[in-house]
Amino acid sequence: MDIKNCVAATLAALLLTLSASLQAQTSDTAAAKTPRLTIGGYGEAVYSHHFYSDNVFRYTHAERYKDAPGYSRVDLPHAVLMLGYDFGHGWTMGTEIEFEHGGVEAAVEKETEETGEFEQEVERGGEVALEQFWLQKSFSKALNIRAGHIVVPVGMTNNGHLPTQFFTVYRPEGENTIMPCTWHETGISLWGRLGAWRYEVQLLPALNSNLFNDAGWVHNGSASPYEFRPANSPATAARLDWSGIPGLRLSLSGYAGNTFGNDITITIYSETSRYYGATGTLLIGAFDFTYANRWLTLRGNIDYGHLGDASLISTRNKNQTTMTGNPYPHTAVGESAWGASFEAGIDLLAWSHTIQRLYVFGRYDHYDSYVPAEGWTDVPWAERQVISAGINYRPLPEIAVKAEAGIRLLAEQYNNEPYLAVGITWAGFFVK
Repeated sequence: MDIKNCVAATLAALLLTLSASLQAQTSDTAAAKTPRLTIGGYGEAVYSHHFYSDNVFRYTHAERYKDAPGYSRVDLPHAVLMLGYDFGHGWTMGTEIEFEHGGVEAAVEKETEETGEFEQEVERGGEVALEQFWLQKSFSKALNIRAGHIVVPVGMTNNGHLPTQFFTVYRPEGENTIMPCTWHETGISLWGRLGAWRYEVQLLPALNSNLFNDAGWVHNGSASPYEFRPANSPATAARLDWSGIPGLRLSLSGYAGNTFGNDITITIYSETSRYYGATGTLLIGAFDFTYANRWLTLRGNIDYGHLGDASLISTRNKNQTTMTGNPYPHTAVGESAWGASFEAGIDLLAWSHTIQRLYVFGRYDHYDSYVPAEGWTDVPWAERQVISAGINYRPLPEIAVKAEAGIRLLAEQYNNEPYLAVGITWAGFFVK
């Protein structure tokens, strides 16, 4: 090879090396620009008017409240801040801080009207909750491990609880009554995607049967009045989703755990005790689906749950101490509960090329929070049907302005409960 060809070959090699180096730097710069911090959230502000009395005796003495005046409310059901971070190498974290009904405002004030005494004042009710706080290691799309405080995706609403994921102003009533919603526990989750399938299996602390009641079945069972969550008994939850047809999702989910004795103390009962051997095994199964195309959105669910030893748990709960500060209800709990719902929305702006959406929707809920154990008296008002209709205007995908009119239908000896509600809602990310 002569000198001229050698020089040309050397220059060509240098140019290729420089080009590869520049491409690598460009790639690294693009990767560096990818946000590692995720910031988002969701919120709701609601006005509602109820054309019936909210007196606590409206079911016990329904005839007294047949013509009673209604009442109105303004509410901030949820205001949530979501933060996430990608540490790299498959490690991520997520957290969700929720302020329910405006949070809690408490302060110490000096009362000039009472000789200058200091008093603790609660100026606004509500709750502040850490709804999610987890660390995740992703090995692949098919295998992820998440540990910490996580959402339990049993049922349609727990899996899709953002206000842009349902048409009603408040969260759908049936599931929100008979199960914890949004259900969140501290535990560990194994999840992944395989083609059109998504699976998730969780290990969690069981619910606490001392908090079950007739109006909400096991809804309050995930709560804890203490600074910690009793975890004497483990439980499992699982969910399987299939999305093999565009726009369609079919899902099965379930829960199993022993709930009796999962409290701050464990009472050991002798073999002669009526409670000896009770476990309070809770089983919940749910099916839900979503179908959406340009014009139409359909959603529906069916839930059923069974509580073992419901008669013994009812006896135990009704006999709990009534001392001041006792955080437990004193009602019976149903041996089972069930619920079903269906909603449909038509987008009146689907024909246009705008990003705006205007849904007209209808919804039907039917549920029963108290199917009594043998020997226990039925509570007829616990079975309810809710029929509602309204509109959702979405100027952007992240924002929904909602209006709804509905009626809750009860057994004939009670008064039906009509209502109106309007709300402004949003759900989205600021940095993603």
